[in-house]
Amino acid sequence: MAAPLLHTRLPGDAAASSSAVKTLGASRTGISNMRALENGFFNSPPRKTVRFGGTVTEVLLKYKKGETNDFELLKNQLLDPDIKRLPWLNRSQTVVEEYLAFLGNLVSAQTVFLRPCLSMIASHFVPPRVIIKEGDVDVSDSDDEDDNLPANFDTCHRALQIIARYVPSTPWFLMPILVEKFPFVRKSERTLECYVHNLLRISVYFPTLRHEILELIIEKLLKLDVNASRQDIEDAEETATQTCGGTDATEGLFNMDEDEETEHETKAGPERLYQMVHPVAERLDILMSLVLSYMKDVCYVDGKVDNGKTKDLYRDLINIFDKLLLPTHASCHVQFFMFYLCSFKLGFAEAFLEHLWKKLQDPSNPAIIRQAAGNYIGSFLARAKFIPLITVKSCLDLLVNWLHIYLNNQDSGTKAFCDVALHGPFYSACQAVFYTFVFRHKQLLSGNLKEGLQYLQSLNFERIVMSQLNPLKICLPSVVNFFAAITNKYQLVFCYTIIERNNRQMLPVIRSTAGGDSVQTCTNPLDTFFPFDPCVLKRSKKFIDPIYQVWEDVSAEELQEFKKPMKKEVVEDEDDDFLKGEVSQNDTVIGITPSSFDAHFQSPSSSVGSPSVLYMQPSPL
Repeated sequence: MAAPLLHTRLPGDAAASSSAVKTLGASRTGISNMRALENGFFNSPPRKTVRFGGTVTEVLLKYKKGETNDFELLKNQLLDPDIKRLPWLNRSQTVVEEYLAFLGNLVSAQTVFLRPCLSMIASHFVPPRVIIKEGDVDVSDSDDEDDNLPANFDTCHRALQIIARYVPSTPWFLMPILVEKFPFVRKSERTLECYVHNLLRISVYFPTLRHEILELIIEKLLKLDVNASRQDIEDAEETATQTCGGTDATEGLFNMDEDEETEHETKAGPERLYQMVHPVAERLDILMSLVLSYMKDVCYVDGKVDNGKTKDLYRDLINIFDKLLLPTHASCHVQFFMFYLCSFKLGFAEAFLEHLWKKLQDPSNPAIIRQAAGNYIGSFLARAKFIPLITVKSCLDLLVNWLHIYLNNQDSGTKAFCDVALHGPFYSACQAVFYTFVFRHKQLLSGNLKEGLQYLQSLNFERIVMSQLNPLKICLPSVVNFFAAITNKYQLVFCYTIIERNNRQMLPVIRSTAGGDSVQTCTNPLDTFFPFDPCVLKRSKKFIDPIYQVWEDVSAEELQEFKKPMKKEVVEDEDDDFLKGEVSQNDTVIGITPSSFDAHFQSPSSSVGSPSVLYMQPSPL
């Protein structure tokens, strides 16, 4: 409890020592100061009562008469974190300034009070609660929308900076308190938003804490992310869309009747349009957009990217990415902070790709990390609109060359057979190549078709596909089938014979957790996910959409064209027919049985966000 020492402030920095208090008791100036403060603070509501009974004024009057016991008890309460209970933020400016000065004097004279003071300040980084009771039951579940909240936050940050001037080691003591005070991720959106906002502000004036603060925030975002799958979010939005015409789509979440909701929409305006129906997704979206805004504010100065600041932020975030994101399977949205940062300048995108490439090819890394790096490379190359074609080709060259070297090393070995456990990174790299090719093949072939086809032929996909490691059996079926269709059209490699053979083989045997062996269909043996599949968070999408390559849906006519290989003459002569989508009636078309194309051209549920699939009826060839 801070009130007693605040209003018995002594000259100098020994405000908390009992000897100085005695000096003050003998000083007429000290008594007059105390009385002046009495008028401004003690009598301002609410009156503060000490824990053992009596007001602060009564305790001080006793102390003047020589009764020191109550005063000592009062002073010792400062050792308790309950110092935060003193309501000082919404007082007059004079009282606030006096309290800030008191905090500085207190921590400089008695560093034992540093932690309680920091804890008290951190507790004000969230909105105060509205207390609602029904009988004896507290049913409060909302935050107080205090008009003074921004000003209160400003004052709290001033307090931290004042304390840091007196105690330079303040950041070192502050970080554990910020971790401890972080609200539970199921708290309200407003509570989480305010706390994260204040953490990010701290990282600006305490730059030594920025890495730890960002790591803390991203760790909490991951907890939200893994509890809100993309499929769950999309299902919730779809359900809300289907039911909004009749009943309240958000019934049970907002507890509004139809009239109240209409009124709310009118008042809320555009913000309502960006509200997520899924409650966890709503929290995640608000915090993600906050982090992305912070990144832009840090990296842009006067509308231009500051290389130095962006490089420093990149170093912090790439370390956090390695520690938290890369080992996390199937996170949906948090990783977009790297996607967004890399869009600021091509050099950072290339640095990110090089970083992932080193992870993938380094045999000292665990296989699961190498496979995740492969997933990130493929998804990043496919989805990042800001990556130029020359960079895509350079990455394909690196990946394909590594695949060929890997096959050279396996040809004469005893492990030259299809096995995910033995060759996981190889299959992950294959899938990265296939996935990138599916998304980028139009760009690779645009302009000079002859040169584009010559480049793709130089990659020698045929050797990779026909190898004993059989990547078409392991990679995700949706990716394999698009890759097979496109490469068949351009006569780069014919995959359907291998796909048919793989389908005739026995399904993988997976050991049942209940004991014994059970045969199950395993459509994703590589346990693949594409980390940069479409973002479905409405606020965050505003940052990502301008730099994001969406999948262009393939029409039935285009799929039909995929079945028709190009004439060899096209490679050597003209490309007009291909560019116009025309095929001569005399072209020889290689037959594709329904089982080898239509029946397998399907996207399993495990590949949410990968190229969509159109189901076609087998056509006579």
